[in-house]
Formats: sequence, structure tokens, C-alpha cells
Amino acid sequence: MIINGDCLEEMKKLENNSVDCIITDPPYKTTARGNAGNSGGMLQKDINKKGLVFNYNNILPKDYARFLFNRLKDGGHCYIMTNHINLIDMLNQFIYVGFHFIKSLIWNKGNKIMGQYYMSQFEYILFFRKGFGKKINNCGTSDLINISNKKTKGKDGKNIHDTEKPIELMELLIENSSLEGDVVLDPFMGSGTTGIACAKLNRKFIGIEIDEKYFEIAKQRIEEANK
Repeated sequence: MIINGDCLEEMKKLENNSVDCIITDPPYKTTARGNAGNSGGMLQKDINKKGLVFNYNNILPKDYARFLFNRLKDGGHCYIMTNHINLIDMLNQFIYVGFHFIKSLIWNKGNKIMGQYYMSQFEYILFFRKGFGKKINNCGTSDLINISNKKTKGKDGKNIHDTEKPIELMELLIENSSLEGDVVLDPFMGSGTTGIACAKLNRKFIGIEIDEKYFEIAKQRIEEANK
């Protein structure tokens, strides 16, 4: 099930304790960039100079953390992607609503993004649980994940989504924290990568995306994967 709408409204319609796993990459502030040069292969836009990536960028962890906690089943795992600017607030808000912080995974993206204080090459994946502890399915998985950050291009040669995540990355997380037939929630669906991974791994998927453009892209990609 995929939904074009505001996740804060749409998650009200979901029952508590109804999803087995949450994996999402919420919109968040980035470092404001003073020029429109090329950074890590992504051409900087006017919005990037303000520390934003998308038009719908104002949502904060305090707005959605409790929704995620309530919808997740006891023992369920929750993965949230973030950067160093939002790390402390993200941790504080999720712990405040009841999540237990297990650890931070490091996704080594392989490509570097220019900056004044060292070049950025990795992203945090915050790994939480609700309630009792349940081990991952493949305990031999490293907390340093080396998967190349390759973007899908549209017919115009541009990225279909500037923060698209690799399907392989989503598959790794889904396989470790769910079983076939389980329900995986992504309230910030973007271009639908989590949904594609769920289709490949025989998981049920609930995806929510507020931006109509990205919703249509995700819908088409997930339908293709389900074929």
C-alpha cells in the first residue's frame, strides 16, 4: 500500500502495533552551501544554499517520532537515516518517546561531498528497537556498510531523486529485521526504494510520500518490481 499524502495525517489511520519494521530517510536540514557548484556529483540548487534539499523540508523528529513508536510492534526494529547536523536531536527525540537506541550503523557511500571541515563520505543509520531485544537475522553483518551511492537517472539525465538510497542497502536492513510476509513502513517514501526492496524480498509495504512528483515515480518503480 502506497499513499500520496502527509505522513503525520496518514499515520493516524494506521493501527498501533501494526508494523513489524520501520526503515526511512526523513527530510532534514543539511549544511547550507554558499555556492552553486558541483558537490559529490550533485549540482547544487538554490534551495541547497539554504541548507534544504526538498520543498517539504520543515518536518522535525519531534513531529513524527511518537507516531513511529506507537505503530511499531513490540520487539520491532526501526532504522532512521540522518546526518551530523540532526544527529543529537534525532537521538534525543526518539529516546524521549520510548525507543531504545541500539547503535549507529555507518553507511560508507563511496563518494565524497565537498565541505570546509573534511569531506563527507558516510551517513548515519540510527538503529532503534521498541520493547524487548530481538537479534538481527544475520548477526555476521558489519556495522560499517560499504555500498556505493549510485543514483537512478531519468530520461533527462538528471537524478530521479537527489537522496535516493541504493536498493541493496534497503534489502540488507529489511532482511536483518523482518521475515517474509512482515509489514515494513516507510513514511518518507521518496522514490520508493524501500518498497522495491520489499517487493523483491516478499515483504508487505506501507509507503507514504507527500510530494506528488516523487509519489508517481515511486508508484511506477514499485509496480515494475512487483511484476
